[in-house]
Order: sequence, then structure tokens, then C-alpha cells
Amino acid sequence: MARTRSLSLPTKAQPFLKWAGGKTRLLAQFEPMFPRRFRRYHEPFIGAGAVFFHLQAREAFISDTNPDLVTCYQVLQADPASLIEVLRLYRHDRDFYYHVRDLDPRELSPVQRAARMIFLNKTCFNGLWRVNRQGRFNVPFGDYKNPRIVDADNLALVHAALQDVHIRQAGFELALADVERGDFVYLDPPYHPVSTTARFTSYGADDFREADQRRLAEEFRRLDARGARVMLSNSDTPLVHELYAGYRLDLVTCNRAINRDASKRGAIHEVVVRNY
Repeated sequence: MARTRSLSLPTKAQPFLKWAGGKTRLLAQFEPMFPRRFRRYHEPFIGAGAVFFHLQAREAFISDTNPDLVTCYQVLQADPASLIEVLRLYRHDRDFYYHVRDLDPRELSPVQRAARMIFLNKTCFNGLWRVNRQGRFNVPFGDYKNPRIVDADNLALVHAALQDVHIRQAGFELALADVERGDFVYLDPPYHPVSTTARFTSYGADDFREADQRRLAEEFRRLDARGARVMLSNSDTPLVHELYAGYRLDLVTCNRAINRDASKRGAIHEVVVRNY
């Protein structure tokens, strides 16, 4: 079985977006949990890609249902220079922010669409990506002093990390249809809410509800039966413990980084489920 990590790289790409539930702060706790050897890597809820960029798998399949997010990855894979050129035209200004926010991404070129998402993500309130039922981004302006809209060095590293990576817009079941024995799958879905007042699962136009959590647990079992190594992150709730009963469950501690109320940004437990 081939070793799939490129550990010789002196500098690794970092996530180029802020993302609710991003895993950068958890990588040190995750590292002992990752399989030492695997064939191919699959991540169907790619988000900001902290785990993907950390592992630097030689053959990887990443996907998401968010069309703007997928476009960002595809543009960074194919044409980062044009993306950086457009980003350099953007300025941190309230009126300009709302002008860009009001643009219909479907009417933009892929490069313009990717630049729009990165700009809004870097300058919106709390780095939060949220859309309404019509699929329109609706987060207000963030009053930052000097946000870094263009990080050309990291975008170049992201481009290098994305070479030969398979990227597509797809739901998790379609994205995982070709997983084979010996592959490693990391699942980081929108989390099951810890309370009725804590529901924030809509990073796209569609919510990820309890029925979807149950579908994902069924997919976890199918992947297990197929001989894949599977690791999943979710909230520490009774439902998650019920859905993954019989598998290895570990708790990790993280800081809640995105919350409107700063007093609620504190240490919480999350569950990591593994079949190995």
C-alpha cells in the first residue's frame, strides 16, 4: 500500500478562507488519529480544507455542494494568477463591499466568482459564509482595520497542493461512490446542533438536517463495509453517539471561533468517530 503523504514539502498551503467549523486548531489533536498509510484521500465536505492541506495526499478527491466554494478550488487549481490579479482590484470599503455582495455570482466568470467569494469571506462580519433561501450571500460588512484580501504566497502554495486533485460539486453520496478498499475518507459535515437555539447548519441554500445526519451514518457504514478507513467529526450530542454506536468515539477540545456573542466563543467538545 503506497505512502500518500508528501512530508518533504518545506511549507504547506494553509486554508485560504475562514470557515465555520474549520479544523486548523484541531490538527494537533487529529494527527495521532490519522491513518499512517492509505491509498487515496476523499473529503466530500471540503470547506476550508484544513485536513486536506495538512495531509497533502498524492491522490485526492475533494467536493462540496457549495458552488462558489467549488469554483474557488477549481480556479486556484487552474489559474491562480488571474484570480490574484482580480483580487488586487478589490478594496476594503463598506460601499464597495455591498456592491460586490449584491453581484449575482451566476453572472460572473469563474475567476470573478472565486474572487468575489474570497473578498467577501475576508471582509464580512466574523468571516462567516451564509446564504439565504434564495442562495444569496447575506452577511453584513465586517469592520476590520486591515484585512488581508490577497495572500499571493499562500495562494501559490494552494495552487501547488491542488495539482492532480479531483474537484467537483457533488453531494456526499455521489462524491463517495468510487471509494475503494484502503482509501481514507474524512467526513466533516455541518454539525448536528447541540441545542434548538444553536442551529447553524446552512452554509449553502439547503440545511443539513437530522435526516441527512442519518443518511451520512448509513454511508459511513457502507464505506466501512467496503474496506475504507473512515474518520468523521461532529458535535458531542446524544444523536451522534446513537448514530455511530459500535465505532470508536473520541472527544477533542476546540474553541468556538465564530459566534455573534463573543462570550460564547469558548472551549467545547467535539466527537471524532473512526472505524479503525
